[in-house]
Amino acid sequence: MRILAGEFRGRKLKTVEALKIDGYRPAMSKVREALFSMLEARGIDWASTRALDLFAGSGSLAFESLSRGARDALCVESNPKAAALIQENARLLGLEQQRLQVANQDVGRFLGRKALASHDLIFIDPPYGSDYVLPCIKAILKQNWLSEQGFLTIELESRPAPGKGFNMDKVPSELTLEVDRNYGQTRVVIWTKQTHTP
Repeated sequence: MRILAGEFRGRKLKTVEALKIDGYRPAMSKVREALFSMLEARGIDWASTRALDLFAGSGSLAFESLSRGARDALCVESNPKAAALIQENARLLGLEQQRLQVANQDVGRFLGRKALASHDLIFIDPPYGSDYVLPCIKAILKQNWLSEQGFLTIELESRPAPGKGFNMDKVPSELTLEVDRNYGQTRVVIWTKQTHTP
């Protein structure tokens, strides 16, 4: 897998597929390219962006953000081998530790505590067939992980098994839908968190 744009454009990342860990899949380059193009079309300011990559896998979304100029990124990955792979990729790219941090933790437990700092861009890319998305969204909003005007993105399967689909009607009203598109087997959804004035 290669980084698509920015400082590290063309640099290769090691992926979790080589580790033979069940339930992991790479973020396809065409989906990553579409996602980042849509974020940039909506005016994301990379220089001030703090990114949070949940279910990070090999960290490709965090690394793509950093390559494009994100201030820093935090990857949350429960599998210790995958978390170590993210750190190895960071070393290969020569990233300073303050720009990329890795939390080898369960995502639900991580989000269950109050955020010390909010993030401007959050990626949720859980295993296909899981029902993690809505609990993650609710925890992100409750614990203030997402900044005002920040972007929240999810990647999930476009054709889920019966009874396994993501229910958009249950998404909290603090989020405003920006994008909901399918790219082959992957569905990409982007929201922004809007400031509510009294």
